[in-house]
Amino acid sequence: MSRLSLPCPIDYKAWVIHGMLFAGLAFGLFTGMLVCLAIGRRFGVRRLAQDPEGAQAGISAIDGSVFALVGLLIAFTFSGAATRFDGRRHLIAEEANAIGTAWLRLDLLTEADQPALRELFRGYLDARIAAFRSAHDMVEVRALLDRSAALQSQIWSGAVEACRAPGMKRATILLLPALNQMIDITTTRRIATESHPPQVIYTLLFTLTLTAALLAGYDMAGGKRRNWLHMIGFAATMALAIYVILDIEYPRRGFIRVDEADHVLIELRASMD
Repeated sequence: MSRLSLPCPIDYKAWVIHGMLFAGLAFGLFTGMLVCLAIGRRFGVRRLAQDPEGAQAGISAIDGSVFALVGLLIAFTFSGAATRFDGRRHLIAEEANAIGTAWLRLDLLTEADQPALRELFRGYLDARIAAFRSAHDMVEVRALLDRSAALQSQIWSGAVEACRAPGMKRATILLLPALNQMIDITTTRRIATESHPPQVIYTLLFTLTLTAALLAGYDMAGGKRRNWLHMIGFAATMALAIYVILDIEYPRRGFIRVDEADHVLIELRASMD
């Protein structure tokens, strides 16, 4: 089966829409930081005019604490997102191995029992591939996952029934554990897909980033003119870092994708024809 004949091709329109959503959030943060930098600088200029000697007293410790906390949160969320991204790719390979092993062990059954189970396997793998490539449409995802669960039950029931025949002891020992592993990996993948940091962490990250911009603007009040290079560079760097974190955290929705790892399932499906 070629990539052009996937059971559920990627919806590139939905892909771009979701990718632009993350880009929009990053641009909003970039704009907000520029505003906070300007407000902080204006406030700092007023304070310097009112109290030239005390305007900067004691703020270095506060600034250092806030910037350190922002850096810690960015490092924490980026590391977590990258770890979960790699974990999801690894689980795709594990599921392909589990399905492939169970598929091969169908050879242990009688020739009369194999065709029906192999057809169920094909439909099952089609549903699994389509479910994860339809992440933009949760209604369709749920329908496909329900279909794959129903096919799981049929495969298990058919295999158990086939293994009850005389002389199927070897098939029982080898096939049923492989099917059990194939079924278990679906729960593991579902939990991994749904695992994200609490929303309060992102709220805190956005809030502290804007606060840091406000403090940075205050510290820039000593200059006669705004340093646009540093202001734009600071805002753009922070916004880009947070955008990449969000894109990695949701690899089926943004521009950074985990879809390339699906090729192992697609190649397995092709080998079943």
